Amino acid sequence: MLRIVLLFLLLAVGLFGATDATIPTVNFNLAAPESPKQLVSSLNVLVVLTLLFLAPSLVMVMTTFTRFVIVFGFLRQALGTQQVPPTQLLVMLAMILTFFVMEPVGTKAYEQGIKPYVEEQIGYEEAFEKTTLPFKNFMIRNTREKDLALFLRIRKMENPKSVADVPLSIVIPAFIISELKTAFEIGFLLFLPFLVIDMVVASILMSMGMMMLPPVMISLPFKILVFVLIDGWNLLIGNLIASIK
Repeated sequence: MLRIVLLFLLLAVGLFGATDATIPTVNFNLAAPESPKQLVSSLNVLVVLTLLFLAPSLVMVMTTFTRFVIVFGFLRQALGTQQVPPTQLLVMLAMILTFFVMEPVGTKAYEQGIKPYVEEQIGYEEAFEKTTLPFKNFMIRNTREKDLALFLRIRKMENPKSVADVPLSIVIPAFIISELKTAFEIGFLLFLPFLVIDMVVASILMSMGMMMLPPVMISLPFKILVFVLIDGWNLLIGNLIASIK
């Protein structure tokens, strides 16, 4: 748990450009500041606590969480099971799979950046670069060149020569829209077989003159049965993880 907190904190402070900042000690003294330096130190504590609160959300957009949670949402809509599985369960499943996929990346980032920094072997700026590099490599591997080029063109930046030259402010939004596109593509493929079942059931009901009976009531058991027979969760999660580079 301590590794995760340190990793979140270091990434959050670095994302806001504070590469020359130091992490201040927490002092809960409520006395009025006696000098501008003491006031700045107190403000630094407030900034760090705020970043620590926002860090998990920031790091989530640097992982596969977006892909997982959107695909699971599409699956529930395709099955037509309303609130089954519940949203909380789908989010927790997406988080667990995200930690499973990102564990090697997080471990590498900790070993290269956080651990030497905690042991005072390297400075903060070097620790930030070494910590973010595994995440950069992961995000760029799963980002389309078209999306990277879009944000580079918006910033009017030249093509980077290496991964280290690409700033996080470019990599993160490009990675997010790439993940959204991939998730929607997978969601479309998920909808097709269930849509066919709905169309077949609707056609049969119309041919039998049972137009007042909602087709969803009849097709839902068949869709659940098909999903269970093909071992849908195993197939879906296996292919989701296999799609990650």
